[in-house]
Amino acid sequence: MSQEKPLPFAYQFAAGAVAGVSEILLMYPLDVLKTRIQLQTGKGTGAESYNGMMDCFRKIVKNEGFSRLYRGISAPILMEAPKRATKFAANDEWGKAYRKMFGVPQMTQSLSVLTGATAGATESFVVVPFELVKIRLQDKASAGKYNGMIDCVTKTVRNEGPLALYQGLESTMWRHILWNAGYFGCIFQVRQLMPKAENKRSQMFNDLISGAIGGTVGTILNCGMDVVKSRIQNTPRVPGVVPKYNWAWPAIFTVLREEGPAALYKGFLPKVLRLGPGGGVLLVVFTTVSDMFRKLHYG
Repeated sequence: MSQEKPLPFAYQFAAGAVAGVSEILLMYPLDVLKTRIQLQTGKGTGAESYNGMMDCFRKIVKNEGFSRLYRGISAPILMEAPKRATKFAANDEWGKAYRKMFGVPQMTQSLSVLTGATAGATESFVVVPFELVKIRLQDKASAGKYNGMIDCVTKTVRNEGPLALYQGLESTMWRHILWNAGYFGCIFQVRQLMPKAENKRSQMFNDLISGAIGGTVGTILNCGMDVVKSRIQNTPRVPGVVPKYNWAWPAIFTVLREEGPAALYKGFLPKVLRLGPGGGVLLVVFTTVSDMFRKLHYG
């Protein structure tokens, strides 16, 4: 993200990995709350019904224990390094390619959106299997089915075939295209509007604000796709049976028809609380680590 000397791909990848793991360690419980709320299709009763983020938090802690807020974290931890590394490295590399393609010396708002969207599509190929495992482990109904990440992968492949690990690829691509376009596009715009950083502390503040705004806008844009992605990936494949949630846009219309527009924003509060501040954390850590690597590389 820095406009200083460019870093080799390996350094970009490592900086993105450090940023991603830092964000997931801070924000993971909010992701569990988001997934539980998104998977709830009816009103439900008792412990099975969540009337918002705090109600979901209380019921999980009371009925299942605090540790349940971290169930399935091994998959995202393993995912976060390649995911975030791919996000930032792909964004930088696609940015270079588009500037060269269009003959533009510096990034523009429209190029930032295009670059972010393309980086999101690239990133989705890396994350789909990890996302599927995470969603299935986070779902309360799956609590007795899987004894951890490896068991989930083994049973999914055995019962549904190896391609099942890429179930939801299309909806994941849409989710990441929308989020990354909003995130990187907003970062560019907000940075242009903020006062020029005079030192490292003010640069960190600018990155935190622009990253948080970018994360919030990205979340607003992709929340509906995230809801249907969770449902698509949580539905086991049965031979000869067409799943209710199968492709992204038909699933969007199914949710609209059966549950109304508000259902597309289920889990929005924990999601935006994670990805808004989380987007700021990502950018600050990535920029800080990149600057450290730049000093090591260039001396």
